[in-house]
Amino acid sequence: MTESTAPKLALITGASRGLGFALAEALGRQGWHVVAVARTQGGLEDLDDRIRATGGSATLAPMDITIPEAMAQLCRGIYDRWGHLDLWLHPAIHAAPLTPAGHIDAKDLERSLATNVTATATLIQYVEPLLRAAPAGALAATAMFFDDPRAGEKFFGAYGATKAAQIALARSWQAETVNIGPRVLIANPRPMPTATRGRFYPGEDRSGLTPIRDEAARLLAGL
Repeated sequence: MTESTAPKLALITGASRGLGFALAEALGRQGWHVVAVARTQGGLEDLDDRIRATGGSATLAPMDITIPEAMAQLCRGIYDRWGHLDLWLHPAIHAAPLTPAGHIDAKDLERSLATNVTATATLIQYVEPLLRAAPAGALAATAMFFDDPRAGEKFFGAYGATKAAQIALARSWQAETVNIGPRVLIANPRPMPTATRGRFYPGEDRSGLTPIRDEAARLLAGL
């Protein structure tokens, strides 16, 4: 396969369920080769089955993004095999249980910081060189983050604060790379019937929420 006909390469961190799963499935259907990262092996295998059923291809990476050595190994493997990335989508998140600020569990806060903030900063460092090496050029390569502005809302202390920190990192990277690439986008997904939202809003009438696949298609249309 020549470079001109090779599929574009997308890394999706948090691909085993919810929005990440739908984004990966949609890209696979569009002819992208998807590198799918998540801790849940079963979810990744289900994703792989769906992508292959539509003629697409995927590489599964059952890894924990909070382990820097694993992410270094992943990105080194991408470089050794393909030499670049065209797209990075980062819907991975740890959603701590809702609780008053005075009762936040230390382990939940630690996991939120590790996943939402530290892992994001580490991945930016590792993924940026791969995006800058994209065949179409760094300005054509894209990273996308997904905002969920909960900071300051009652009971959302751990999730809201760490999600806001994640997006602050993305905005800084966006400002730093506007003239040199990669292109950094911050999307605002519509409310969807995900498992995370189900934990936040138990008993909610989900009939008015946007189907996850529809929202994935809308977000990808903006690339």
